Amino acid sequence: MNQKLVEFNRSLQTKDRPVIKPGDVVRVHKKIKEGEKERIQVFEGLVIAIKGRQSSSPTITVRRESQGLGVEMTVSVFLPTIEKIEVLRHSKVRRAKLYYMRGRSGKSAKMKVRELSEQEKAADVKGQKKDVILTETPEKKKEKETEAKIKEISGESATGSTKETVPEKK
Repeated sequence: MNQKLVEFNRSLQTKDRPVIKPGDVVRVHKKIKEGEKERIQVFEGLVIAIKGRQSSSPTITVRRESQGLGVEMTVSVFLPTIEKIEVLRHSKVRRAKLYYMRGRSGKSAKMKVRELSEQEKAADVKGQKKDVILTETPEKKKEKETEAKIKEISGESATGSTKETVPEKK
């Protein structure tokens, strides 16, 4: 039942959006209508929270400092007035909600940059849809390689069957 609900909510999402995680620095392009004129306003900042990730309308809270004051904007990701969302940089974080950033300013508000894996870089270059969950991270790849080496040394192949040994001549 729950999986059907998740699939239904995903079918309602009409636009392709990049995968956004807490700690990402994003640039949100939002349409603003003033009288008869329409323009696009850009808001760049750090994603400190994501709410309703599996719903049909997830929201992100983006924070930036402007002239010494913290400014936050909560945006529904699939809102028709959102032109596009660009992910500029990924930061290394260990929490899902970065509300502690509200108390920081200046140098203490800096975040460490997280390096992208080869698969993520390839997806960025090709312009593929990024919300595909990566099945093999570099850590998992290393674990598989070490397991294969251990099995090879112990006499088992990577598939799990034992190797046939040739009897030695005496």
